[in-house]
Amino acid sequence: MLTWLQRNTLTFPPLDKAMRDPNGLLAAGGDLSADRLIRAYRHGCFPWFSEGQPILWWSPDPRTVLFPDELHVSRSLNKLLRQQRYQVTFDQDFAAVIRACAAPRDYADGTWITQAMQDAYLELHKRGYAHSVEVWDQGELVGGLYGLAMGRLFFGESMFSRADNASKYGFATLVQHLKEWGFVLIDCQMPTDHLHSLGARAIPRSAFAGYLSQYLDQPSRATWVC
Repeated sequence: MLTWLQRNTLTFPPLDKAMRDPNGLLAAGGDLSADRLIRAYRHGCFPWFSEGQPILWWSPDPRTVLFPDELHVSRSLNKLLRQQRYQVTFDQDFAAVIRACAAPRDYADGTWITQAMQDAYLELHKRGYAHSVEVWDQGELVGGLYGLAMGRLFFGESMFSRADNASKYGFATLVQHLKEWGFVLIDCQMPTDHLHSLGARAIPRSAFAGYLSQYLDQPSRATWVC
């Protein structure tokens, strides 16, 4: 039975209570307060829902992740990186990145990054949890991504691209910095061909929970201003 969250409690059900069909649906309801979102990521779940739906919380099994040492860089992307085709910054325009990620896509109707979601993650950015990667081409924002950093784990949320391989360029640059900063895992949440092309793979939810337990409270060497 699906658990409905109350606004006056931040507690989530155990991850093994998540549904098998649809895979990973753990709970519904509650709110998108910063405190609840932080609790959710620490617990191993995340919000994902469409406009008009209640807030839905997910913890799929298996979980799609990317280990920094396993990043796959295609020949075309490697060429762009060698040429330093784009300029990459961190946390220079979080609002513009999340707005671009929320913009309509040719292959999808609507967006799950509602205005309420944007407002919630902007608050997390103000609190130092959420970070953005901006990819620039001669001063124009052409790609980027955002996510949360906690301990030595990075929780990816969404990316966008307006130029050839721009989002992958930003992601590859981020992964290199995460390696240097001592991060051990990037949570990609759900599987996609795009993520698999970058080296993401599935691990059991129980293994993912183990990484949370081990690394959430370990300090990293991150310096996000770049």
